[in-house]
Amino acid sequence: MTTTPTSWLPASWAHPTRVPVTQAHHLRPMGPADVDLDLPAVHASRERLWSIYGQAWGWPPVDLSREADIDDLAHHAAEIDAHESFLYGLFDAAETALLGCVYVDPPAKVGADADISWWVVEHAVGSELERSLDAFVPAWIEAEWPLHQPRYVGRDLSWQQWLCLPDLVEDDTEEDA
Repeated sequence: MTTTPTSWLPASWAHPTRVPVTQAHHLRPMGPADVDLDLPAVHASRERLWSIYGQAWGWPPVDLSREADIDDLAHHAAEIDAHESFLYGLFDAAETALLGCVYVDPPAKVGADADISWWVVEHAVGSELERSLDAFVPAWIEAEWPLHQPRYVGRDLSWQQWLCLPDLVEDDTEEDA
């Protein structure tokens, strides 16, 4: 049996562009101009990020170059503009550091209308900032996003459990009349 998503988000819905998380931190969509903050954050947290996203996404590669990161961020920006998928960076007030990321994606597996995950940089693991983000993301999704059954991968279920779910497959075949 295949499942076809009708539409992931309403056409008239506008995604949030700057979202306060704490008094000193906010989320905003990311793009290629963020490479000089993104690349050091990813490199510094690479082993832990691979343990989270590696099996599912093959990310981040060991040899992530600046050019590859720019391409990746440009791809994310295009998906954001098209409302296909969303990458939000967690920044300090002056945007001098990227402290983590939040992903809001259409579901790849059955049982939800979005797959959502997030991470913080290595030095923020176990911190008040991480606890704030952990509490903030589900409340923000509930309040601001037109979703009915979001799935928090790595929170509601492990990435291994998520990988075992049946894929959500678009049915491109037309039924005979």
